[in-house]
Amino acid sequence: MAKTQHHFDHVGSYLRPVELKEAREGFTNGELTQEELLKVQDKLVKDLVDHQVASGLKVVTDGEFGRSWWHLDFLWELTGFETYEQEDSYHFHGAKTRTTNIRLNGKVAENPEHPFYRDFEYLRSITPDSVTPKVTIPSPSLVIKRDHRSDLYADYYDSWVDFLDGLAQAYHDTIQHFYDLGARYVQLDDTTWAYLIQQLETYQNEPDKRRPFEEIAEDDVYVINKVLEGLPEDLTVATHICRGNFKSTYLFEGSYQTVAKYLGQLNYDIFFLEYDDERSGDFAPLADIWNHRDHVELVLGLFTSKSADLEDEDKIISRLQEATIYVPYQNLGVSTQCGFASTEEGNVLTEKDQWQKLALIKSVRDKVWE
Repeated sequence: MAKTQHHFDHVGSYLRPVELKEAREGFTNGELTQEELLKVQDKLVKDLVDHQVASGLKVVTDGEFGRSWWHLDFLWELTGFETYEQEDSYHFHGAKTRTTNIRLNGKVAENPEHPFYRDFEYLRSITPDSVTPKVTIPSPSLVIKRDHRSDLYADYYDSWVDFLDGLAQAYHDTIQHFYDLGARYVQLDDTTWAYLIQQLETYQNEPDKRRPFEEIAEDDVYVINKVLEGLPEDLTVATHICRGNFKSTYLFEGSYQTVAKYLGQLNYDIFFLEYDDERSGDFAPLADIWNHRDHVELVLGLFTSKSADLEDEDKIISRLQEATIYVPYQNLGVSTQCGFASTEEGNVLTEKDQWQKLALIKSVRDKVWE
């Protein structure tokens, strides 16, 4: 059986309240101290946790209120990385992101003073005993031949494998540190697989061009499983396979079938999978992703976080029934396909909308699993 049997979960990020955006801007402009910013942030995280608990969630996050990006804020605080401004940015379908990026500037290692530890300790302190606080961080695959982040590896490592091993160890130590602080649920968010789907499909009839992307997939499996190896048995580790989420737009599309055999090798306990529209293809790849692992749960993102439109309950329940052709109900869950604000800009809906969306998901969960 899966480690969690809630069947109702959320990817992690929530819309940033205006008060938080103003406080962060004030800090950037030198009008607020970090202590003053954190005081505002903590108050709003407490309000957010109360809302999540009231919504019936048994797993809560801090909404990623302490960061601007879902991934970069974590990565540039790891030892061995630095931030820089690249010449161009990501071109989503209908929007363009800021130009911030990260790159290697030394050997990668856990940062014992990483600010995310402080944020988790606060989250844990305000989470009711019957509820689990969840940590969300980007997957190490985000720096494996992605966006020039690992280009300089030869300046610091004797070989590519040495770099992969060093990256894995840094992540392993970081997750263990979260565990030592009381974390029992860590989630690694990952856009790499959606990127690989697109590349592998593009070059499906050109083996020479396809092979480099297969090698990235193999390296990702190697590093992720090395990260997870030897972690405590009572720690749940999840992943979210994301197709991009910025101001209600997306980055990638394509069926999971292209990468299902790789996902089925990953030693995660929970997989969050995007299935909110036709971009994700059908449910057939679920069989290979689940791979008959009784402890694994697949949380299907059948609800969109990109708009306030509420899904039809009967259609969602019908889609869940369709998914059971490949995976039993006991190993399935439901969620939005992504968070509500993968960056501080947030998606195009209101805070009221996000709570109505979660109420609908809870209603479907109760009808299907209770």
